[in-house]
Amino acid sequence: MVRPPLSPQEHARGERLGVLLREARRPRSMAEIAAISGVPAETLRKIETGRIATPAFFTVAALAATLGLSLEEIARHCAMPGQEPASALTA
Repeated sequence: MVRPPLSPQEHARGERLGVLLREARRPRSMAEIAAISGVPAETLRKIETGRIATPAFFTVAALAATLGLSLEEIARHCAMPGQEPASALTA
């Protein structure tokens, strides 16, 4: 199965996720967060630098729990500017 290329919007959303995670983990190291979350440090590094723009849901959930972030907070932060996440639209 070949995955279609990501759109510029998906890349931008991945970059926003990386920034949020990087800011949330400070001053802790990647190795510390990786050990606690069970997410490999290399995967965390790739997410933080935008090389993995669309990480798996359970990866994001594990990092969110470790960093004290809610999934709703992550969705809100990563939504396109001026766009509400889907959960906010149904509330």
